[in-house]
Amino acid sequence: MIKVPKLKTDSYQPLRDVIFETLRKAIVSGEIKPGERLMEVALAEQMGVSRTPVREAIRRLEAEGLVTMTPRRGTHVSEVSIKDMIDVLEVRAALDKLAAGLAAKRIKPSQMKALENIHKQFIAYVEKNNIEGAIRKDIELHDVIYSATGNSRLVSVVSSLREQIYRFRVLYMSDNIIAENVQHEHEEMLAALRANDEKLASELAEKHIRNQMETIIKIKGVNEGKTAKDNGR
Repeated sequence: MIKVPKLKTDSYQPLRDVIFETLRKAIVSGEIKPGERLMEVALAEQMGVSRTPVREAIRRLEAEGLVTMTPRRGTHVSEVSIKDMIDVLEVRAALDKLAAGLAAKRIKPSQMKALENIHKQFIAYVEKNNIEGAIRKDIELHDVIYSATGNSRLVSVVSSLREQIYRFRVLYMSDNIIAENVQHEHEEMLAALRANDEKLASELAEKHIRNQMETIIKIKGVNEGKTAKDNGR
């Protein structure tokens, strides 16, 4: 049976929203893993709530593509295929390339300072091997770059991919050596933004995501190979 995170009962949100946010966070963070079954009765008992808000939360998770409901098999956390990863990261590479170029032209001194502070915090988390903290700072850093474009439409488009991208980040940043590579790539990008070099900033941003794509595909392929081997025993 899966272990569900504790509900934040002090929240002012409706109970169904609290349950939805709790389950979604557990799924995108990898706490509840792909392929695991979500059973309404068991979840309701663990959370100390009725089945109705749990059922509503699961339906919303299905609408976001985070869970799959199959007749006679029940509800499972959606698997993340290599194809899914490639599709999302190809879009992300194009968006980041555009964003970095625009940001290099339009970034304000206050935003540049914010990027440098976030990067220092990212380094501190990496040095402590706190991957969860490093992921949060990675998200913040990219959010500031998008904000620096001054293009609200662009920010809105990338926000629609946030949950899917977070699931990939958890896989990608699971190794401290990889996190150190990300640190180096961030430093190169920040230098280009500081110099207002549009072309270099764009190239580095696209390369940053392409590197993620290659690494994730490699990790995913190895993991799937191990699973197939284990199942064949």
